[in-house]
Amino acid sequence: MANILITTRSVASCATAVSMLQQAGHSIRVQIGVGDMPEEVMAGLVAGVDALIVGVDRVTRRVVEAGAPTLKIIARNGVGYNNVDLDAAAEHGVAVTVAPGASAVSVAELALGLMLTLSRSIACQNQCIQSGGWERPMGTELYGRTLGILGVGTIGSEVARRARALGMNVLACDILPNHTFAAQVGFPYVPLEELLQGSDILTLHVPATPETRGIIGRAALARMRPGALLINTARGELVDEHAVRGAILSGVLGGYAADTLLREPPLPGDPLLGLDRVVLTPHCGAYTRQAVERCGIMVAEEVLRVLCGEAPRHPVVRH
Repeated sequence: MANILITTRSVASCATAVSMLQQAGHSIRVQIGVGDMPEEVMAGLVAGVDALIVGVDRVTRRVVEAGAPTLKIIARNGVGYNNVDLDAAAEHGVAVTVAPGASAVSVAELALGLMLTLSRSIACQNQCIQSGGWERPMGTELYGRTLGILGVGTIGSEVARRARALGMNVLACDILPNHTFAAQVGFPYVPLEELLQGSDILTLHVPATPETRGIIGRAALARMRPGALLINTARGELVDEHAVRGAILSGVLGGYAADTLLREPPLPGDPLLGLDRVVLTPHCGAYTRQAVERCGIMVAEEVLRVLCGEAPRHPVVRH
């Protein structure tokens, strides 16, 4: 029997995943925090654990070392892994896995929803009516507008399909372009400079890496079309939030919608709070019934494989 610690609400709420682990004879402990669990708390919880299933909680070197030598796998319930110290995991022989594709549709649909919310001022109008007002700001259709997609992987490709179905023009930028897919859906790949200059709406779907952290800063925002919209359902580290605030207040940026922030949850005084043209959601892109079920099952399968001595199907490959 192995000890499994779950710190992510989505997997803990997936009855199928929990049942799979329990039926295999393993002991499960669930510990859900509010936002990112403090390092010292996580380090205390992971001692003696064989498998750790996490969401956004940071798995630092201290946490990995606290789990050694029993810890065999750190299973992420998503595609990102920047919250896991891969070097420490490798040094201690701990597998790190992800669940690719499980939440792609859910995140893509949220990205489209955020585009509509900004284009039609849905959040502002609701707040106005709830406060006793009845104002009707002029909206803009998505049809015919140009959507720039930075990163056309599993999620970005789902966004591209839906955007084309809505009659949008699409531009894309990716370090590994899939020209066959682009020809099927109907969009070109362009350099980043052209993507910034040619997009009415820019949506981000790349991981946080040394090359992409802060990629949307003051210089990039200055190159975007005046009044363009920016959507971020990927990683908060991609965006300079202070630069976005300045661009919103100056009118350079028409609106910003994000499902991910540098600090989660935000604290009073954080730069994106209190702005009319900013819409924020609590990192809920993958939090749908369907995505939770798919992701939970994939995570449980990876944990069971590793605990049985098999190689995982979706390991994180260190570059």
